[in-house]
Amino acid sequence: MSFLRDNNTNFLVLVAFVLFARFLQLTYGLVSDIYYNSVYSAQKQQPQEVGKFPLLMPNVHPNTPELYLCTPVKIDFTKSYHIVGYEPNATMNTAHHMLIYGCGEPGTRHAVWNCGEMARSTTEKTASPCDASSSSQILYAWARDAPKLQLPEGVGFRVGQNSPIKYIVLQVHYARIDKFKDGSTDDSGVFLHYTEKPLTKLAGVLLMGTAGMIPAMSTEHMETACEIRENKTIHPFAYRTHTHNLGKVVAGYKVRSDTRGLQHWTQLGKRNPLTPQMFYPVNNNETIIRGDIIAARCTMKSNRKRITEIGATNNDEMCNFYLMYYVENDEPLEMKYCFTQGPPVYYWKNPDTGLNNVPNIEASRL
Repeated sequence: MSFLRDNNTNFLVLVAFVLFARFLQLTYGLVSDIYYNSVYSAQKQQPQEVGKFPLLMPNVHPNTPELYLCTPVKIDFTKSYHIVGYEPNATMNTAHHMLIYGCGEPGTRHAVWNCGEMARSTTEKTASPCDASSSSQILYAWARDAPKLQLPEGVGFRVGQNSPIKYIVLQVHYARIDKFKDGSTDDSGVFLHYTEKPLTKLAGVLLMGTAGMIPAMSTEHMETACEIRENKTIHPFAYRTHTHNLGKVVAGYKVRSDTRGLQHWTQLGKRNPLTPQMFYPVNNNETIIRGDIIAARCTMKSNRKRITEIGATNNDEMCNFYLMYYVENDEPLEMKYCFTQGPPVYYWKNPDTGLNNVPNIEASRL
């Protein structure tokens, strides 16, 4: 696979190749390496400014509620590309949410597979988005009709050569399937904006989240925190919040101790998670360094007469805070995820967290 060249002729030709290859059910649903090389080995064009590649579901027919489907694209390993923007091709009436993973290897060799936690109850091919033995990181997330995202000038996610990301996998969660009962199919996904120009500001995403449960008829705080232990200077520039139906406020902070050990909490972002779940500019873009702590809280309010657990379906809950950042002339964090056990086990107030001066009221009010 290669990202598309910048002229219309090559764009249409490669799209035709992709559709034809998927019709023939070639490996990964894309043209084979041999065919790819025969087509592109003679091309000597200069790297374009920005191209666009369609990462879309290949007209799938979801037939199970709460279904998660994945489809991959294979990157040309001989070149480096930088993803500089994401343009959604979906609506919340069709897709509950979408994630884009960067993988060393995809979860399977199939063009489409079931990649959700509910996969055990289906007869379809099932696997995780990325192979368990390879690298895995989230590059983008979308929900609730969020608009497109353009990264800051000179910032990009490096994929392909000199990157652990050799495949990009699209995951779409189909919470409801009513609109597909008439036989309709779906091509939800994302158009990737990319460049072949070398960039020195490499983007990364740190995903904060929790496990845990929310008691019936209660307000609960789901909290997480992790210390930055890598010797890097991190420039945060965007954040995203995500819960299902019970989320009221999601807030993220940079926590730094002064010489007396008193911690100062700098808000990175705070939102009602039931608004469009796009990446918003951070509220404070001061750098994050080794020894700082990144912390997040989801305030959840339940009027249900049952316990609600963290899980994959719309009847469950999630607590996520995404922090998008870049490093200059360096590699992104090796730490891609920061998760805790959540309530009733983990809270910021626990003595073993080492947290103090917690902004309890601010973190739960808009």
